Amino acid sequence: MTLGQAFIEALESLSGNKLRSGLTVLGIVIGVAAVIAMLAVGNGAQASITGSISGIGTNLLFVFRGARGANSTEIRNPKPLTLSDANAIADPFAAPSVQAVAPALQSNLEVVYGKERTTTDVTGATPIFFTVRNLTLAEGDSLTEEQVLSRASVAVLGPDTADKLFGHHDGIVGETIRIAGQPFRVIGVLVAKGGGAFGSQDDQIVIPLSTAQTRLIRRSTPNQIDIIFAQAISADAVISASDQITQILQQRHRTPIGENDFTVFSQQDFLSTASTITGVLTIFLGGIAGISLLVGGIGIMNIMLVSVTERTREIGLRKALGARRRDILIQFLTESSMLSLIGGIIGILFGWLISFAVGQIAAARGTAFTPIVGLNAIALATIFSAAVGLFFGIYPANRAAGLEPVEALRYE
Repeated sequence: MTLGQAFIEALESLSGNKLRSGLTVLGIVIGVAAVIAMLAVGNGAQASITGSISGIGTNLLFVFRGARGANSTEIRNPKPLTLSDANAIADPFAAPSVQAVAPALQSNLEVVYGKERTTTDVTGATPIFFTVRNLTLAEGDSLTEEQVLSRASVAVLGPDTADKLFGHHDGIVGETIRIAGQPFRVIGVLVAKGGGAFGSQDDQIVIPLSTAQTRLIRRSTPNQIDIIFAQAISADAVISASDQITQILQQRHRTPIGENDFTVFSQQDFLSTASTITGVLTIFLGGIAGISLLVGGIGIMNIMLVSVTERTREIGLRKALGARRRDILIQFLTESSMLSLIGGIIGILFGWLISFAVGQIAAARGTAFTPIVGLNAIALATIFSAAVGLFFGIYPANRAAGLEPVEALRYE
């Protein structure tokens, strides 16, 4: 028996039991669609997260107080970061790979405008903060050195914060809001950028560092800051810039080698961590969806076993007329493979539709998330569905091929 003949006979057999074949195919359709949709959601989440992190610059470094990371030694009572530390890092002779440095104070404070109120991240910063964090203005102006020196009560709002307070984020320059009960004049609104390494970059308020130090965000010492943002001269210089920052702070904090009381993170560190987390999530989702494919495969095996039982006399007649064991084996394997292949093709289309629907729902809710249906997911689902058909069709096919002609012909 040729493959062409086996294909034609398989079509005739499956078309003779349309309802049963359709229900069997449905199991594979659901399994393949679930795999593709879950992988698309996982890939979309990974692209969205890594894209948001990359959006604030690939040459950005973050300096925190305290040792962090799996290989870090915890230091009791670590020295705080100070403005003097930031100035030392900004020294071009001590750190030639560092282009700009932005010290900052950060706190979560209540903001009020009229009857509207919200709690958001308030950052006390210097004018260079906007350049280092790659922030641009949709309207108004950013902070100036004069405002920092005069401890001015001015604020630059993120678009999400503006929407929460005003219901819109345009035409609000000049309005007065209250941060922790104190009045601040809005001088600018940021362009929307989405999530970042520390949450949404669109839900924040930036005020002069000196104003934050004296009026809103007080620390144990007047010179203390929470974080230092450093911009390397290029993406290739990030490693050398990190080493130079580490050496400067080790000397200033007088910490033994390997026992730093600070942590230097790069964008690549955040990207690697985010990619690892979303990668594990994608594999987990795909594995859960893959279980439905196994259920569909068991359905194929059950139907093929029923088919073998129903066609016992037919198999006996074929063998009596000269059909070989291999011919019967090929016939039933072809039928099971066709069931899984048809289900796989329909499942691919259905999975793409589910992914598209998820993307449209996310867009309607204002979430920047687009599921990505990759060729690898399609190939994986197709190959896996075909393998399921072959694997679960082997036992029924062997059982059919092993029937004795005489016994099969006598079967009622």
